[in-house]
Amino acid sequence: MQIALLGAVLLALAGTSGAQTVTNVAAGQSHSLFLKSDGSLWVMGYNKYGQLGDGTTNNINNPEQILAGNVTAISGGTYHSLFVKSDGSLWAMGFNYYGELGNGVYNTISPYGTNQPQKILPSGVTAVAAGQYHSLLLENDGSLWVMGDNGNGQLGDGTLNNPNRPEKIATTNGVTAIAAGAYFSLFLKSDGSLWGMGDNTYGQLGNGTSNNQSNRPVLILTNGVTAIAAGYQHSLLLKTDGSLWAMGYNGQGQLGDGSLNPALRPEMIVPSNVVAIAAGADHSLFVKRDGSLWAMGLNSSGQLGDGTFNNTNQPEKIVPYNVTAVAGGQNHSLFIQADGSLWGMGYNGYGQLGDGTYNQTNRPEPLVGFLTGYDQIAIHLLSSGKVRLIYEGNTGTNYALDRSFTLVPPHWLPQVTNPAGVGGVVNFTNTPNVATNNFWRVRSVP
Repeated sequence: MQIALLGAVLLALAGTSGAQTVTNVAAGQSHSLFLKSDGSLWVMGYNKYGQLGDGTTNNINNPEQILAGNVTAISGGTYHSLFVKSDGSLWAMGFNYYGELGNGVYNTISPYGTNQPQKILPSGVTAVAAGQYHSLLLENDGSLWVMGDNGNGQLGDGTLNNPNRPEKIATTNGVTAIAAGAYFSLFLKSDGSLWGMGDNTYGQLGNGTSNNQSNRPVLILTNGVTAIAAGYQHSLLLKTDGSLWAMGYNGQGQLGDGSLNPALRPEMIVPSNVVAIAAGADHSLFVKRDGSLWAMGLNSSGQLGDGTFNNTNQPEKIVPYNVTAVAGGQNHSLFIQADGSLWGMGYNGYGQLGDGTYNQTNRPEPLVGFLTGYDQIAIHLLSSGKVRLIYEGNTGTNYALDRSFTLVPPHWLPQVTNPAGVGGVVNFTNTPNVATNNFWRVRSVP
């Protein structure tokens, strides 16, 4: 197989792959979580407080498997992570200073949390949302439960107390979706109504005011809402007609309305055809019905993926088709394509992109699951003029990268040998000779 790159650079690969596809993705502040089609849970990135759940506090820049199967829902907060198993049990790991893990304690002495998954509830949980230092969970009877930091009333229980065990919010029966921002929370009810509580300094609750906080749920819209996303201080919502709406802080253009002014009420950004939304700290992502990925807001680390580091206050098309799901972290973005591959862009100083490096990128690069058959290779052009070749093989097997400047006849020169890490991912970086054709092959070696 030959793939043209920059006119003069060609690739060749012989190999096999049979990796599971990625089905769900979540982004914490500087860490990432994803699920594969076999229900396995994988993580990468910042781990100072044990939020990756691997039993250490070491950062990792390659995906690491935490559980082999049966995980159905995931969420990443600032320094903690939540997930749900197929039996409805709730599990948590990471920072717990405010009781956000819900395990009945406050970890106020270093290391401030737990670095292994802890079972919090035995059954009944269907969805989770991890915020700055608080957590929301949805039970199968439509009830909303909360725990953790409540200094701005983001738990909606009428107090400013921080519970370290899940507590039910009595007035929230019929809840269908939840989202947790920095110091505020959003939820939907089965009638399509949108509710919020907590910090409202920039109008992120969308009730027409900038009152500092509300410790009881506030009605924002009476009907028609189907999906919600909460960033650091801004909110996104999707209506039944496919329109995208936004409110709250807009200093980096994250609302996408063409201005840098905050919005105290929901304002329409896109009139139709939006099917998925995600809010990073100060940037926003959405997917249209045609599978195109769009982004706006802060781009200081390349998290918008447009090839620049410039902010934009209007939606910009990043990927033209095949995107099915998105997630936004503080300064990084992740998305899944229709083939089940995971892609990312933005800040990578803690390894949260999981590409085997700590280098940021301002264009989408393939991370996991991009090989679905024989004789395939993924390639990423680096700003340094080098190219990264990514291959999925067998975990623990050594693979060699060879290069030739001609195939008539080929004269293969060994370049480097790397082992395939957990998940079978192996990365090679090499500098092409732009004056001639370049051919590479990957082969397994003893």
